[in-house]
Amino acid sequence: MPVDQRTKDEQLTQRRAHLLGLNYADTRQLTKQLYKDILPVKEMYELKVIPLYGDEHHIRFGITTTTAQQTIDKLRDRFSDFRTDFFIISEAGYREYMLLYDPPKKVEYQNISISPVETTDIVADVSATLEKVRPDDMLAYLVQQAFRLKASDIHLECQRQNVRIRFRVDGVLHPVAYLAYEKYRHLLSVVASAADVSTDAAEAQSGHISRTYKLATDQEVTLNLRVETIPTVYGMDVVMRLFNLKLDYFVLANLGLSEQESVIVNDIIQHPTGMVLVVGPTGSGKTTTLYALINTLNQPERKIITLEDPVEYNMPGVTQIPVHGELEGQSFAEKLRAVLRLDPDVVMVGEIRDQDTAKTALQGALTGHLVMSTFHAASAAAALTRMLDMVGINPLFASAMRLIMAQRLVRRLDDATKQPYVPDEALKAQLKKVIDSLPPDIERPDINRLTLYRPGKSAENPFGFSGQLALREQLIMTPGVRDMLKLPANQITTEALEAKAVAEGMRTMLQDGVLKAAAGLTAIEEIYRVVE
Repeated sequence: MPVDQRTKDEQLTQRRAHLLGLNYADTRQLTKQLYKDILPVKEMYELKVIPLYGDEHHIRFGITTTTAQQTIDKLRDRFSDFRTDFFIISEAGYREYMLLYDPPKKVEYQNISISPVETTDIVADVSATLEKVRPDDMLAYLVQQAFRLKASDIHLECQRQNVRIRFRVDGVLHPVAYLAYEKYRHLLSVVASAADVSTDAAEAQSGHISRTYKLATDQEVTLNLRVETIPTVYGMDVVMRLFNLKLDYFVLANLGLSEQESVIVNDIIQHPTGMVLVVGPTGSGKTTTLYALINTLNQPERKIITLEDPVEYNMPGVTQIPVHGELEGQSFAEKLRAVLRLDPDVVMVGEIRDQDTAKTALQGALTGHLVMSTFHAASAAAALTRMLDMVGINPLFASAMRLIMAQRLVRRLDDATKQPYVPDEALKAQLKKVIDSLPPDIERPDINRLTLYRPGKSAENPFGFSGQLALREQLIMTPGVRDMLKLPANQITTEALEAKAVAEGMRTMLQDGVLKAAAGLTAIEEIYRVVE
């Protein structure tokens, strides 16, 4: 605290002491000697009282303007054999004394590690570290370690006895620590304050944290998190998604698109109008794909506007508008209609969630805009039929749709440790059905010479996986798909649309996964874990 501000605080404290008819002491003028036998440290915190002096006849206490009169009376009764005096000291003076009575313990922040089985010693050590540090440091440390481990999410889960902390790494959750509820309340308070959510809400909430914390070690940690909370039977659960990627990560080359997929994407997004949907479950990389598309289109001659809840990455040159459910009485669709009047070339809608937004986005795609969004659906064909349910049978629907790209993430095998094996006859028969159903123009692996790979392990990588890759399917408006969309609604099914799209060249996510497993990029078990 600057000297002039501290002097002002002392002068203010002195005036308050005079008004209360109590003595005042400027702790800067005192020789600071500790009297640890008079009060335990815990009581000094609880009562806001400091022993300033003590001998066999006399005790002098330092109190603050927030110390209760009841506390003063109880201390007089408790030390009735002594002459007790009470001096008001400033809050800054109180904190200085407490640092002497209770000096901060040096915390050794160790790197968190994960393994295929929960390692009790590691989890216990991390739990003990978290119990010793202040709440701000707990949050910064967890985010720092999650980012180091390339985790996508941090889960804080209330259980009967304690709170479990898990990191999601490569799509799989790993326990890293357990917290006592008393400590968790402090951490939850910090998270709620930073994310602007309530710890007492009876409903699910969403928030965002974007700030820099400094650990007790003076190390700075930058946080960029999406925060989701929900009340459970044992308390408030929290999931924090990390968004610390750099802008140069969002390029099409980093999406792992095949040559055929790249040609389709590049051709579609160069059109000045139409709708592009990226579909899949939560955590399947939809937002990353959308940002890569936006970053590719981000040229000086284009005006790009996004509607996001929340804005997850800041992109120079793009007008990004945060939308939080309903803002000032305007629905999401109304905000989209307002954006379309701003003469954009490209509009990105964070997610299509309702019928009104779907119809407005479709209208924008038909009136000279390229509209891109995410959508929750199990497959590209399922997304198309769900959109039809939302907007109704519309002869212009097929004209508006350009591309529906569905995706899921699977773990990539570590090339240094993966182990080859020959599949048994039962698995060969299962894979042969998938390979035989591939579109005619796609090269098929020889089922009789097929080599698959399973994860190995090493001291550096006990899981045998390293990073993730996407399984994709791209549904475009081929002539056969367009004709199907003209049929009566009761004749348009997800299965029929998918069959027609495959017949006209679409590769399904399952087919894409089997080809990637045959190429040694991932394990076949990963494909069936993620894709039906």
